[in-house]
Order: sequence, then C-alpha cells, then structure tokens
Amino acid sequence: MRRSAGRVRFVVSCLGAVLALGAMASEAAAGPLVREAGRCETQQLSGPFEPWLDPARYTPVHDGGLERRGEGWKLRGGAAPAAGNEPWTVADENDSRSLLLPAGSSATSPVICVGLAEPTLRFFARSSGGLIAKLEVEVLYEDALGNVHAMTIGTDSGGRWHPTAIMPVLANLLPLLPNDQTPVAFRFTVLGDADFHIDDVYVDPWCQR
Repeated sequence: MRRSAGRVRFVVSCLGAVLALGAMASEAAAGPLVREAGRCETQQLSGPFEPWLDPARYTPVHDGGLERRGEGWKLRGGAAPAAGNEPWTVADENDSRSLLLPAGSSATSPVICVGLAEPTLRFFARSSGGLIAKLEVEVLYEDALGNVHAMTIGTDSGGRWHPTAIMPVLANLLPLLPNDQTPVAFRFTVLGDADFHIDDVYVDPWCQR
C-alpha cells in the first residue's frame, strides 16, 4: 500500500509538472548537452531492482556498469573505474567493475535523452572509510538558451552495497528536442571523508505519456 501511494504521488507530480511546464517547450539552443544528444542510444529495458520489490522497467545510462572503463564519463578528483562489482550482478553475471569515487571527487555520466517516460534514477552504491559523508546526486540540464544548470535530486549515505532510493529526475519535464525529450547528465559528488563506489546506473521509464 505504501509503495502504491508513492507511485500515485509520482503520477500526480508528472501531470502537475506537465501542465506547469508545457508552455515552456521550445526549440533548443545548441548547448553542450544538446550537442551530445546524438550519443543517446536505443533504450533496452529490464527489471534490475525486482529483487527489492521494485517492478519498474529501467534502461541503463551509457556504460552505467563501468565495464567499458568509464567510456563517456567525465571524472574529477581521482574518480576512476575500479575492480569490484555490486554483488548481485544485475546487468550481467560477468560484470566485474564499478566506479570508485574517492573523498572530494566527482563523476558525470554520459548524456542520456529522457522524456516524460523517464522520471527516476536508481543505482547501486557503497562507501568505506570516513564516518561522516554522503554522495550527492545532481541532474544537469539545459534551458532554452543552452545554459547548463544543476539540480540536486538525491543523496546516499553509503554503507555496504545496496540499491539506492528512487530519485526523481525532475528535469525530464522540459522538452528541448524535436521528439519531446530532454538531454541530461547525472553528476555524483562525494561530500565528506569517505570513499564511495557506484555501479549499474539506471533510469526508470515508469511514468507513461
């Protein structure tokens, strides 16, 4: 019942934001995210979080499991692909890597095109080391003039490997491309003195048009 109520709130949020932002859709200026939108790929859907009672169908960001050694990612402050996969190997049983985010580092995912059908983000995370730290997650998106903005959509407090909370993307409700989609990227930043690993970064196409 609690999960159903949460999903209803997502529907209400989607509909309310569509009404509020529908008049803002316009032709996109050639900002950096729009220029990279050609890298958006055909979305393959799966249910990686079903073992945690999440039946939603998800699509991975490009190299979301870091098996291509961070292809297309922007890494800062010592962030780098590393050995060690999340233990459930939800993408492929042969996966063996994750992304190491040392204290103070950040990583930005490749651009993915989202629309009203991709309202949430979810991934796997763990931390080690310091006691007071968190992983901040931001969505990067453009306005109609091509200016890039960042908006915090969630945080994770670390611990042993675990699936994160569902994080609403929010910026997916301002279309900037002819197909009513928005090019976005996700930035992961460690705040505090712990090291984090993240793995298998997915977007959830749950809210239907």
